[in-house]
This record gives sequence, structure tokens and C-alpha cells, in this order.
Amino acid sequence: MIKFLNVWKVRPFALFVFAVLSIQGCRENNKINESQSIDVDQLAGLPSDLIPRPGPPILYAPPPVAPQLSNTGVWNAQPILISGATAYRSGEFIYQDWLFDDHGAAGTQDFTDPQGLGSTSYIFSRKAGTLTYPTNSAYANNAADLVELRVQALNNATAFRLTLNTMMEPELSAFTLAIGASDEPVDWPLGAGVRSPAAIFVTVHGNEAVAHKASDLTVIEADITVNVDRVRRQIEVRVPHGIWRPGRGKVRLAAGVGLWDLESGQYLQPGLIANDTTPGGAAISGAALYNVAFREEPMPQFTAKSGRTIVDAAAQALAEAHFWRERAQADALSSGDISAFYAVVDFAKLMDSITDESGVPLTGHMNRIFASRFEYGQGVDYARQCGIGTTGECDGPLIGQLQPYAIYVPRTPPSVEGYGLTLLLHALSANFNQYLGSRHAEQYGERGRGSIVITPAARGPDGFYIDMAEADVFEVWADVARHYKLDPEWVAMSGISMGGIGSFRLASRYPDLFARIAPVVATTPVEHLVASMHNVPVMMWVSALDELQSLPLTELTVQALDSAGLRYDVLSFPTWDHLSPSTYDYYPQATAFLGEHLVERNPARVRYIIDRSQDSPRAGVVAPSGAYWVSNIELNDEQLLTGEIDIVTEGLGVAQGEPTPLSSNVGVLSGGSHEPAPYVRRQRGWSSSTAIPPTDRVHIKARNVKYLQIDPTRAGLSCFPDIRIEADGPVEVGLIGC
Repeated sequence: MIKFLNVWKVRPFALFVFAVLSIQGCRENNKINESQSIDVDQLAGLPSDLIPRPGPPILYAPPPVAPQLSNTGVWNAQPILISGATAYRSGEFIYQDWLFDDHGAAGTQDFTDPQGLGSTSYIFSRKAGTLTYPTNSAYANNAADLVELRVQALNNATAFRLTLNTMMEPELSAFTLAIGASDEPVDWPLGAGVRSPAAIFVTVHGNEAVAHKASDLTVIEADITVNVDRVRRQIEVRVPHGIWRPGRGKVRLAAGVGLWDLESGQYLQPGLIANDTTPGGAAISGAALYNVAFREEPMPQFTAKSGRTIVDAAAQALAEAHFWRERAQADALSSGDISAFYAVVDFAKLMDSITDESGVPLTGHMNRIFASRFEYGQGVDYARQCGIGTTGECDGPLIGQLQPYAIYVPRTPPSVEGYGLTLLLHALSANFNQYLGSRHAEQYGERGRGSIVITPAARGPDGFYIDMAEADVFEVWADVARHYKLDPEWVAMSGISMGGIGSFRLASRYPDLFARIAPVVATTPVEHLVASMHNVPVMMWVSALDELQSLPLTELTVQALDSAGLRYDVLSFPTWDHLSPSTYDYYPQATAFLGEHLVERNPARVRYIIDRSQDSPRAGVVAPSGAYWVSNIELNDEQLLTGEIDIVTEGLGVAQGEPTPLSSNVGVLSGGSHEPAPYVRRQRGWSSSTAIPPTDRVHIKARNVKYLQIDPTRAGLSCFPDIRIEADGPVEVGLIGC
């Protein structure tokens, strides 16, 4: 390795300054092992060709294998992974259910319910069903959560395969298939507590199955085979043609999942309060099912009744209870009549292996399912919630491998470059469906040439986008890149409350991933890192009467942006409180601000602050040691955990503008769910960039940094640039590719 030593004049604030320029190749980067199998389409939608790759390594990791989504035996079709959808694929009929919608009937509140009225877990995204699981850990608060149901026509039988989200002890769960039709709804057998049209019933519990005539519930003697795959959490049932032969006809099919009472040989009957062996939250109907297949579920609605304060907005969220996509299920189970939930299976299509995707939505609001690489058990563990103000490791209550997220796909097809991507992060005590059905998501999604909008579950209601909640954001992003054509240059981020806090945090840690951010009623949790957003303009919406993010706190964030010389645009609403912008649900200024702006890939000035205390190696969210064309920063004193660089290149022939004087004006926002809202708008931008003669020179300011690398091509430099450094110690500079 050849080294050139240059000693530079000490500036007044520097202890001493000198630089070591090393001509060498790139040191080891945080990148995926190239021997691994990586989906090319996924990488095409990500900035994967840049060195360093922006963002954490987990964003570029190949998809993990999920046993629940895999096939064996006679099953071959790929899963749909869009909840509520049906399809005919490879000779199979497939229904994909929602995750974590297993809340049963709307009945009596169980005061011990960890997600009930006495809990602060999901204040703004309440569930409709009140049925709770027995407290025994074998049920994992999730033992009757349907993931998928399949049907296939065999030579001498009809095969059904049901996949559960959780299967700790298979004999504790049960499901019933209601096959065929009848003139009137009939009672389901074995204490299911519901009724619907049917010709025969097949009930499966553990490795056993029993068939009943629907007309009189007499048992049909039959050799029904059951195979339980505990690894895949799948149960295959083969109903022989001897008791039911569908031929090439169209057959009505319904299905429901509950728990099994081993002692009484029927569905486990709910009581009022859950204990070790009994469910709680019973309804008058006595419905014992937690989850029913083949449903259409209403989306959340944002109207004049949506509330304006924390109290009335929470009350409205409880009254609507659409956020877990089980409102219709809860109401039907409460009545005991689930006749509305069924599919008509066309056996001619199955026998002819006809592909029919007409039941799979292509655009609009959806819930998708993906496989995470992290699994800390099965089901839901409310003891693992993070709590307000979490700063360290936290698994979150959604501990399993399969995770949901909300997505809005624009109505217009993608351009040649692909869809843009907008991260819209959910708030505290809300879930991933916070923006489902909202104008907020639609305005962001339909702007310009169309941007996909995603809201990750973040593993629970209170992860503050740290550790596993942060990892979930990037796993969802990677999953979207596997299924939709994305333009990696057009990425923005927004969010309300905790979602806005997360926007500040992630943009400060990974600035070269985002073009712009628009946090709403939020402050930055990493004020010391805001300078890293030098090339990421910020719009803030502030509520003057905010109960949680008070005006003095939001002003501290504005002052931090101002002191760092960043571009910002702040709308302050004097009549709004914390929940008002969410329920008002109208964001024209934020939509215009995010616009179609692209990520600044090669800015003339790079400011970046490393803070290793913010990293989570176990979750794969370690911020890169640099940003844009600066990489592999090494700290001089690792114990300090932080280091900072401010580097300007003259090689690009551009001088960035300077902050302009603060401007302000007033306006009125109208068009939302409530009355028009006045606001005061403050803006500080930059003067226009100016062209300068390209010069092979770079200026480096550094604090607690001993080494860094520059990509001379992206910075417009040669392999022998004039390097001028001001630092508090010796700095070695490597030039990539030289």
C-alpha cells in the first residue's frame, strides 16, 4: 500500500490537522455474501448497485424460507400473500386470510384481555371481537388464526389444506368445513355455535376428523384421512368420494376455526373471563369460532365523526373497530349466522388446472403477508411490548415469522422506471392498518406517476422504529421490491406521531435512502443526528394544542433543523390537537412537498454523524459507516460511539446554496373531515446552487474519525485529489478503485 503524507495548516478550532492519503482498494463493506441466492428483481428495485449500499444490510438480504408458506406432497401452487384474496393456481383453489384477525364474536368484554378496554396497547386500532384465548401458553394468544385454506381435486377424494399461524399443540385447535348448500342456514355441529347453509360438515381436531349430515347432524361413517405437519403448521384433510363427490360442479364452501375441548369432545366453549383452560369474552350467541374464512371486511373510515382529541378519537376507534379486518366477522359471529362468508369453488377449473387470478386485487388498499427472518416464538406475546420511550432491544408482541403490512398500490400502472415508494409509518397504540382506506395514503400514492405506500406492522404498537421495529420496516421494503417494480431513486417517508418520530430517526440514520420526509405531530428523537439529513428536506405539521408533542417540544426540533442549516417547511395549526391531523385526513401540502423529488445520490456536500448506540446488530439494522459517496468511516475512539464528517467536493462543479431568510405566511386548510383549519407556514430553503469550475479538490472536516473512504467517481475527483482536512486527530483517506 502506497501512502502520501500531507500536513495541513491548523484552523483555529482544530487541535491538529493532517491527512494520510492511501491509494488502495475498498475495505470490507457491509454487504450480502454474494454466494447467497438473491432475487434479482428485488435488487433491481433497490439502490443495490451503489457502493456503499444505502441503508442496512437487511434491506438487501434474500428472502428467508417460511415453512408455513412452503408446499409438500400434492400441493404445488405459490401462496397469494394478499389477505382476503382467492385464486385458482396449479389445480388448486386458494384462499388467503388476514393475520391476527382471530378475535371471534363481538360479545362481553373480558377485563383481563391484553388487547381490551383496560389496555393501552392499541387504543387507536381496537379489535371488534372480544373472544380471548385461555391463558395457558400452549394457545399463545393465536392458536385459531387461519392463514390459508386450499382445495384440490384428487382421483378418489377432495383434498383440503388449512394453515395456521400458530400450532403449539395441534390437538388444541379445530376447524369445520361446511360443504355444499341448503335452503336455510343450519347449525354447525359439535358446539361451534354458528349456522350457515351446508350439505355436510367435516370437523377436524388434531389427527381426527368426523363428518355430519347437515340436515340432522347425524354422523357419516367415512375414512377421512388427516395429516398434521407441525413444522409447516398445516393440516391436510382428504374427504373420499364415497361420502361426497363434487364432480365438475361448483360447490359452496365455508370454514371456521376454533379451539377443541379434549374432555367433552367438542369446541371449547367460551366464558366471560379467560383462565388456564377456558376462553373469555363470550357472546350471547355462544359462538366458539375465532376465525372464519372467505370474508369481505370493511376498511376504516375517516368522517366528521372520527373525533378530534385523543379521547373521542379513541372512542370512535373502538366503535368502528375496523383495524384488524375482522369487524364483519365479529358482528356475524355475534349473531350466530355466518351465511355471508363462503366461496363457490369451481371444480372444473381445478380438474382442468385453469389459472384464474380474478380474485386477487392489483391496486388500491391491501394487506400483504411476508416471511420475516426473525422468529421469537409463536403467536402473540403481550409481555414483549416495548413501552413508551423504549430505547433498547425489544421483540414486540408479534413474535412469529409471518408478519402483515398495509400497502396502497396506485391505480395507474407503473412507469418505465417503476413505482415510487413512500413509507407511511404508524403511530403509537395503532397498527399497520392506521391509514387503510385513508385519503392520506391515497394522496401520497396517486401523486405524480404513482407511488406505492406501505405501513409496516413494526412488530407491535410501540416499537418506536428501534431494533426489531426498525428491522420490520426494511424487511417490508425488501418484500415490496420482490413483488412490484420500484424506482429506487424515488423514495419518501412520512408518519404521524410515533410514525413521524420514526421518520426523523430513520432519515437521520440512512439519509441517502430518502428524497424527503414529512413527519406529522412529531419531534426528532435523535436531535444530535439531524445534520445527517443535510440533503433531505423536511416538512413538519405541528398542532399548537398537542397533548403529547407539545409546541415547545416541536419548536426544539425546528430549532435543531434551523441550527443545522437544513431546508424545512413547517405548518402550525393553532386549533388542532394531537389527533386532529390524523382524523382530518387531508394532506395536499405534504403531498405536493414530497412530490416526485428523487434521492440526491451525489451531492456536493456530505454531512454524516455515526452513532453506534443506535445500532442493533441482532436485528440487522446497523447504519452504514458513511453515506452517499463517503463510506467505511472508522472512529478514532470507539468508546465514544460517535463520529462526524462534513465533506465538500469541488469536483462536481457545483456549489450548494446557502440557507435563505425565513419566510412565513398564513393559510386555511379545507377539504378534510372537519371544518377548515387555519395554519401558519414557515419555510427556510437554500439559495440556488451555482456552477463552479470543476476542481480536483475535496475539503474534509472530521471529529473522532481516523479513516474514511471516498468514491472519487461519484465525487468528481481523480485518484490524486487535493485533500484539505480539519480534524481533531490524524485522518487516513482511502479512494475506492484507485
